[in-house]
Amino acid sequence: MIKFKEINTVSNYLSLLRLLLAFPFWIMLDHFNSPDFRYMLFGLVLFASFTDIMDGYLARKMNQVTEFGKIIDPLADKVCIGLIVTKLFLIHEIPGYYFFLIIGRDVLIFLGGIWLTRKIKRVLPSNMLGKITVLTIGIVILLILLNFKSAFYFKVVYAISILLIIASFVGYTIRAVEFLKVRPKHDIIKDLMHNLEKKDI
Repeated sequence: MIKFKEINTVSNYLSLLRLLLAFPFWIMLDHFNSPDFRYMLFGLVLFASFTDIMDGYLARKMNQVTEFGKIIDPLADKVCIGLIVTKLFLIHEIPGYYFFLIIGRDVLIFLGGIWLTRKIKRVLPSNMLGKITVLTIGIVILLILLNFKSAFYFKVVYAISILLIIASFVGYTIRAVEFLKVRPKHDIIKDLMHNLEKKDI
């Protein structure tokens, strides 16, 4: 059970704030064609990116890395990015394959994370590759908000983000397999005993 002291940290509050920003993102994207709203969205995305950088930094700096933080940090990233790209897809600002790549990766990692947590009894933390992937997708979103989709550098960042989406998913899968391989033997024995007891019942 997660205790309040694990939640009550500066880094976790920054992650929670980023999670709450998903709602104004969704509402403001209804006014995507308004320059004023697009600049406001640009500022909010920059702020969300800042909280994403700071929460991990502060958690390590202040020795406040918690199991709750390992959950809420990537969850906030996935919810924010997921809602933004969903709305951008619905208003035809990004192609379908890009939308499904991002959402598909996040859904598979989320479901895989739940399964892995049940297996190894701990939360698999985010890694640098995943953070860089989210940051690159964020840059793509910022360039779309600034109407730079036709620029050469947008196409370069866009292509890099696709490669990172695929690479980060492969990397997460490899890490999950490695964690399963080094799983403590007593956990495996405990599970076996539990399964035997259930069969006896």
